[in-house]
Amino acid sequence: MQFATSLDFSERETLFVEVILPLSLAINYTYRVPFELNDKVAVGKRVVVQFGKHKIYTALVKSIGQQPPEFYQAKYIIDVVDEIPVITAKQFEFWDWITAYYLCNEGDVMAAALPTGLKLASETILVLRDELPLDLNLTEKESLIVDVLHKQQRISIDDVVELLGQKTVYPIINSLIGKEVIYVAEEVIEKYRPLLKSFISLNPFYKEEENLKQLFSLLEKAPKQLDALLAYLKLSKSEIAIPKQKLLEESGSGQAALKALIDKDIFNVEKRQVSRLNDSQDEFEVNFELSNAQQKAFSDIEAQFENKDVVLLHGITASGKTQLYIKLIEKAIAQGGQVLFLLPEIALTTQIVERIKKYFGDKIGVYHSKFNDNERVEIWNKVLNGSYQVVLGARSAVFLPFKDLKLIVVDEEHESSYKQHEPAPRYQARDAAVFLGHLHQTKVILGSATPSIESFYNAETEKYGLVILNERFGGVQLPLQEVVSIAEETKRKKMTSYFTSVLIDDMTLALENKEQIILFQNRRGYATILICATCGYAPKCINCDVSLTYHKTSGKLHCHYCGYHQSSINICPACGSVHIEQKGFGTERIEEELSLIFPDVKIARLDLDSTRTKNGMQQIISDFQDKKTQILIGTQMVAKGLDFDNVSLIGVINADSLLNYPDFRAFERSYQLLAQVAGRAGRRDKQGKVCIQAYDDSHRIIKQVIENNYTEMYNDEMIERKQFNYPPFTRLIFINVKHKDSNVLNIAAQSLANALKAQLGNRILGPEQPLVARIRNYYIKQIIIKVEKTAPIQKVKTVLKDTIKDFNAQKDFKSVITQIDVDPY
Repeated sequence: MQFATSLDFSERETLFVEVILPLSLAINYTYRVPFELNDKVAVGKRVVVQFGKHKIYTALVKSIGQQPPEFYQAKYIIDVVDEIPVITAKQFEFWDWITAYYLCNEGDVMAAALPTGLKLASETILVLRDELPLDLNLTEKESLIVDVLHKQQRISIDDVVELLGQKTVYPIINSLIGKEVIYVAEEVIEKYRPLLKSFISLNPFYKEEENLKQLFSLLEKAPKQLDALLAYLKLSKSEIAIPKQKLLEESGSGQAALKALIDKDIFNVEKRQVSRLNDSQDEFEVNFELSNAQQKAFSDIEAQFENKDVVLLHGITASGKTQLYIKLIEKAIAQGGQVLFLLPEIALTTQIVERIKKYFGDKIGVYHSKFNDNERVEIWNKVLNGSYQVVLGARSAVFLPFKDLKLIVVDEEHESSYKQHEPAPRYQARDAAVFLGHLHQTKVILGSATPSIESFYNAETEKYGLVILNERFGGVQLPLQEVVSIAEETKRKKMTSYFTSVLIDDMTLALENKEQIILFQNRRGYATILICATCGYAPKCINCDVSLTYHKTSGKLHCHYCGYHQSSINICPACGSVHIEQKGFGTERIEEELSLIFPDVKIARLDLDSTRTKNGMQQIISDFQDKKTQILIGTQMVAKGLDFDNVSLIGVINADSLLNYPDFRAFERSYQLLAQVAGRAGRRDKQGKVCIQAYDDSHRIIKQVIENNYTEMYNDEMIERKQFNYPPFTRLIFINVKHKDSNVLNIAAQSLANALKAQLGNRILGPEQPLVARIRNYYIKQIIIKVEKTAPIQKVKTVLKDTIKDFNAQKDFKSVITQIDVDPY
């Protein structure tokens, strides 16, 4: 046996890597690198490590050094998964900021940022794809895994380790995922099936001219088959692969004729896997003209970008903000860079994606949580290698591996859905996007018709640039707005169910004119609460401190917090009375009542219940767009940027439910929501109408919405917030303390509050019970920290982190859960 003499073992470098595990750990772990893997490890690559006694994970290399850990013996890494890093240096910087600002752990950020397919662990389940690629080139070990999968459908990574008798299986698994042979199973989401399309090709025998002539004479007596052949020959001049569907459309000859040609071996049919991401190499083209007002706003944005990195575009609804975004995106792409376009939620992507794709072809990636994991990994890799120049996504898109970011657009920047509430990191995607822009030294544009008070304050204090666009595109007038008093109509006996006579008349007129209607009610379900008229009993959730909501479609009572449901009640379990009344109403009840008033009208409902499937939202919206439905009833989903050219009437069923919410942002949110809903009316060549029903019809917010007076609302709110020390004059941090025993919780919460008060004084408020004091059997107490803008926030956060660490280390409080939420609004 010969030994290498050229390498002196004493000179070999011993490397140690700091890794991030996809677990909520306070400190990163350090592992030792075996000599043979020294050349393979790199920052941003995934490595296989053992953590705990038996668990194996893929972790991310954050740094490489030669310093062993001080307090423990470093284990060896088992293997390196990637050929090239999957995380960029900029992303690590971004993660560091998220970790420090939102007081979470790096493992939390990794878990949120990486698609599941990139976070393999020993229990990860692998599944064989239904259709395998034709040109499959597998190694011996890959073939062994595939053979086992053919027999038993699914295996875990632990099983693969046992099968191959080696721990270094992750690169083999990664290779099989890359070759699209296997995928990572997701228990939550329906099984992934690759998208397959049938392609038609001509039997090579008939490519010779003589044989083709004979074929023509052979098919003279079958004109439909001849049509299909001629259509194929025509299409084959411009296309290499001809989809079956396209051939059927072009020839008009029908399925039977095509089947006959396949049976005669004239045509071959082959199923091929196609990407779900609609790729094409179309050149970008933008072919619309900006109006004078838009052109001025565009020039103003450009001018503001000279001195400011962030510009707030305050454009009224239907002023054509999307067209401005398109022009800005076009400019960024011309410089060869990438663009991130953030939208508050999936509800919006359907329409806006279609609109933006019109201008930018299909070189646009869409990234949000309704995509299954295989699609998300596909998009991740395309952003990493620069294939996608424009990425359109919901909040999680800020974590994508951008290489050359030139512009970030945050549309509807005021939206509360940019805030992640559960689990950690509890980040605000708009604020994270501003920091991401700073990291990439790129420009950020925040757009809204009703900006958040923080953003407008930042623009007023000249931290951000401000551009105002207050003219509707195409000169369309703002809708006519009317407030109707429910109390007055009830007194005069003019109410029909939940609808005032004014709204009924408006709806009748719109339907006669073949126009469409959107009705807004910010509660889903049928009845908000069931109550016994005799003793006042109301069914409550067994896990949470909330009343159950009755849903007629399921016939059950549902908890909107934990998902618990039970059968509805006809007899009161407390007193035996049969007088059970339904109080309050949601979208489901509105839909039912409306179908009684307008029995011949097609009505659809847009809320969380009706859009649970991946394409449920798309279907409802496209049916409404195609005028298959006349009335759309919805929760706040309908308020968010949807644009329908035939909607002439918007009805707000009950504005009071928004205004009477115990939150310092209730009035701001009500204004935003009502103004956004109103903006859906009359968006083309006709003035629309908005009918707002309310008990308190003289409320200042309703008046400000009617007058479209954002400035007055902003000024009123700023006076109140200054008086009561609320943002933007202070920073808020919420600490939620949870335990299953209310007595333990009370002692723990008080102890933590006292420890914090000792260091931070009267900045600490509470502990108090939140609005819902028990969720999923955990009792909750809340401690609020109000920090004045002049105080060094980082010092406060350090004190908070250290105090909570000491608190968690106490024996009596080890089972108590503490959750920190920075900027909880």
